[in-house]
Amino acid sequence: MDTKHTLLEALGIEIVENTAERCVAVMPVDHRTVQPFGYLHGGASVALAETAASAGAQNLIDHSTQACVGLEINANHLKSVKEGTVKAVAEPVHIGRTTIVYHIHIYDEQERLICISRCTLAVIKK
Repeated sequence: MDTKHTLLEALGIEIVENTAERCVAVMPVDHRTVQPFGYLHGGASVALAETAASAGAQNLIDHSTQACVGLEINANHLKSVKEGTVKAVAEPVHIGRTTIVYHIHIYDEQERLICISRCTLAVIKK
């Protein structure tokens, strides 16, 4: 997947594992991803969550006739992070004909859960 000139490049998001069962993405907590008080920005966490879900869903569709687009996402931010790297683990909980739903857990470097997200993707015809 070419991420040049995308949000992934701007935020430093990298996909490190991607199968039909699970997608793992990492993102630095640095000047690109923090809010003015120095903590990881909630919007950056949501971008990481949707990226992991969207990348994972690519394993579940027929690329010749289908595409996946974000339909809904929510997130509960549980802990703050000031530095290091965060990791999103996305796993599908519903794989339907027209929608795919992922649960995404985001962890800090100490494997503490910092965010829980759910993302619904629409499966559309190309």
